[in-house]
Amino acid sequence: MWSGQPHPDEGHPLPLEAVPVSWKSVGSCRGLRESPGGLAETSAGKEAPSEEGPAAAPLDVSRLRSSSMEIREKGSEFLKEELHKAQKELKLKDEECERLSKVREQLEQELEELTASLFEEAHKMVREANMKQAASEKQLKEARGKIDMLQAEVTALKTLVITSTPASPNRELHPQLLSPTKAGPRKGHLRHKSTSSTLCPAVCPVAGHILTPDKEGKEVDTTLFAEFQAWRESPTLDKSSPFLERVYREDVGPCLDFTVQELSALVRAAVEDNTLTIEPVASQTPPSVKVAAVDYGSTNTCALSGLARVCRHRIRLGDSESHYYISPSSRARITAVCNFFTYIRYIQQGLVRQDAEPMFWEITRLRKEMSLAKLGFFPQEA
Repeated sequence: MWSGQPHPDEGHPLPLEAVPVSWKSVGSCRGLRESPGGLAETSAGKEAPSEEGPAAAPLDVSRLRSSSMEIREKGSEFLKEELHKAQKELKLKDEECERLSKVREQLEQELEELTASLFEEAHKMVREANMKQAASEKQLKEARGKIDMLQAEVTALKTLVITSTPASPNRELHPQLLSPTKAGPRKGHLRHKSTSSTLCPAVCPVAGHILTPDKEGKEVDTTLFAEFQAWRESPTLDKSSPFLERVYREDVGPCLDFTVQELSALVRAAVEDNTLTIEPVASQTPPSVKVAAVDYGSTNTCALSGLARVCRHRIRLGDSESHYYISPSSRARITAVCNFFTYIRYIQQGLVRQDAEPMFWEITRLRKEMSLAKLGFFPQEA
């Protein structure tokens, strides 16, 4: 039987009156035991006895322990999940930071390369500009030097032409009047003592009379003089003008009409373009040697007439390296035409400062030289 107050020696728990807790209804006690919140209302290390007796206390403790373990497990799982999420987010953040860091490094490298290339391009442009400026200054200096030289040459030519008259030609202006030792090969029309004004004194004795410029009778042909004056108004080398058309028809054409027609046409074109060169032959072939056939490259055959003659000169057309040997007669005809073209070029360039009549008589004298050379009259060379 249950006694209201057990004996203390029998090992039973203390009576309910000895426990200092506030009592509540049975339902509230059961709710306290079943809910986790009831654990907070119990004091640490103390258990609330129920109406069922002392046997229910161990069961309540085990339930509390199991509930606490479940709560811990659930809390641990929740914390692990949160930790895993945080680690995952942290990993993503690290990857994003690494990517951004690489992008920044790439941009910095590109910026450095762009800056270096810009500086290099700027230095290159400055260097090229300095080189172009130096080249331009050099060209300007050379151009000024050429201009000064050309001005000096024009002044000298004007002085020479002004001091030259048909009666007393200037020997510096007309190289054909110089001695053979002083007159060397020249580029363009080469003229020697064998032609020009020395033809008349050399030819006239053969005809039986000597005419000097002072005593020679002259009469101006009005038709020819009118054509010359019309040409002098606007000097040109165009063959369509009546003055030059007459000279071409009566003098230039017949004077340059040689047996070898093809080479004659080339010589005429070179004379008109002022690209013909006459050079003396350095070594001569002995006159005793005879050629069996016509050879244009031989010093014993004239390339223009095709006749066997001793050729002391040769011609070169333009910049060609080919040479053609010519006889003294062919040379006299070519130089007579060259003298005429040289003089009318001086007139065209404004280098001849004379009246119309002296210029006309000089042209007439040059036409006379072409006519004599065309007929085969030429002075013998020493």
